This record gives sequence, structure tokens and C-alpha cells, in this order.
Amino acid sequence: MADRPEESPKASDEDAQWRTAGDRIQTLLDSCAASGPAAHERAQQLVREVVGLYGAGLERIMRGGDPGLAERLATDDLVASLLLVHGLHPHDVRRRVSDALDRVRPYLGSHGGDVDLLDITDGVDGQTVRLAFQGSCKSCPSSAVTLELAVEDAVRAAAPEVSTIEVVTASTGVAPGVISAESLMAHVKSNGHAVDWHPVPEVAEVTPGEVAGFLVGGTTMLACRVDGTAPPLAYRDRCPVCDDSLAGATLRGALLECPRCHSRFDVAHAGAGVGVDVDVGVGANLEPLPLLYRDGVLSVALRDQAMGAPA
Repeated sequence: MADRPEESPKASDEDAQWRTAGDRIQTLLDSCAASGPAAHERAQQLVREVVGLYGAGLERIMRGGDPGLAERLATDDLVASLLLVHGLHPHDVRRRVSDALDRVRPYLGSHGGDVDLLDITDGVDGQTVRLAFQGSCKSCPSSAVTLELAVEDAVRAAAPEVSTIEVVTASTGVAPGVISAESLMAHVKSNGHAVDWHPVPEVAEVTPGEVAGFLVGGTTMLACRVDGTAPPLAYRDRCPVCDDSLAGATLRGALLECPRCHSRFDVAHAGAGVGVDVDVGVGANLEPLPLLYRDGVLSVALRDQAMGAPA
């Protein structure tokens, strides 16, 4: 992750604007519906004509350019999404899913885990991606965060034709369940609340051994870095043992110590409690927050605090 260039604030704002363009277009179409069926149909036809026009232009660019042009265009997230809409992306679904997993692999590795792409199969309703999580990701409380936010976000953006993500337990080869890609995030969107990605480029400045607090989207986030080669890690600012803030916590190696109850947590393995009384139960783990580069900008995924930690 560290070798991906950071974008200027202006570029970041422009990317954020285009990422929400689809929602704004749909809102405009819905408002046209209030004027009657005829106005709604004209608005929809206008969108189809515009999409068809730029699609035809993209096709000429892709097929008339130099051999390396397609590869260069595919590295831009916005352009790549438009190429996908028109079936012009130069990479097949396996290559795109593999590249997407490579982008989130540093995050998984920072929590002592990894993910393997087992295979991609065709089905009646679309394609199914089979993944196997390894290390901390296959058993710790952060696995839900990793799957629902990091992996789902990356795979769906890279390969919208994927209809199902199947998670296979690496040690047994038995699939504990199949998650529909369409409904994967549904339970975090109840009551109008959804998971949001917030740019936090300042977190990249956290130095090895440092613990810093950041207020992001109304949530206090704790960020730390174990060493100079590992990416920064992010956790919600709450000690699961004493239920208090971790402000003033110290980091020794990979162990974060609560300044109040002195409980220790392994930040390199999803914030797992170390030497915590068994009566505390599985809740004795910090709540990890996915911290990934999106469009070249370090961003954190947050859900409404009232919704609680992932199951």
C-alpha cells in the first residue's frame, strides 16, 4: 500500500464527486417521475443516449489506440468502471478479481491474515467467486469486517458481474456459507445507516511505535503503526475490557496496552486480547476498522456506532 501515490485534495474531491454520480443521476430520474410517466421516460431515454454516445467514443479509443493504452486506462478507477459498463475492459474477470484481492492483501496481512482466490465459476444468475481466508482472518472477530467491507468493496468494484462470494474454510475445505454479493452489505444498511468510506490521508503520517487518535465522521479512531514497513492499523477507540477510551495507550512491539485497565491487545492480529480473563469472552478484542487505499487516498470504513461491532 505504501507505494501507491497519494492524490491532491482537489483530485480526491473530484474522485469522491464521480463516485456518487450514479446516485445523483438516479435522484434526478426519480424527481422526473414526479412530473408524470412521459417526463420520466424522456429523462431515461436521455440518459441512455448519453451513455451510448460516450460508450461508442470509448470503444473507438480502446480499439484505435496503441497496444499499451488499454492497460494504462484500466489503472484509473473511474475510467475502468466506465469500461466495465460497456464491456471494454481489457482484463477478464479472474485477472480483475485477483488484482482487487492484491489491493486489499496488505490490509489483511497487517492483521496477520491473507486470502486466496480458489476459483470462479459460472452460474445461472452470474459468476461465483470462491475465497479462502487464512491466518487471523478465518477465525477472529475482524473476519466479518474484512469480508463485508474490504473484500466485498474491492471485488464488486472490479467485477460487477460477480453475483455470489463463497467463503471456504481453508483448513477443512468446507464452505460455512454462501454470501450473495447483492445482500452482503444489507445488514449494515438497516434504518438508513450504511457503511461510509472517509479519506484519512493524515493517518499515513503515523510513525512506527506511535498511537494517535483521530475524529472521523463523528467516531474516534485509534491509529498505530508497528514498524516502518507495515501499513498503519486502525481501531475504534474503545477498550473492550474496561469499556473506556484508549487515549494515552502505549504500543510496545505489536502489543497495545490500555492506560486504565492495563489490558493488552495484539494489533498485528486483529486486536486480539492477550492474557485477558476468559470470563470476558470473545468480546475482549479491539474492533478493527478497515483502512485501505481507495483511488490512491488512504480511507477508513465506518459504520454507525449504534449498530455495534461486527458479529
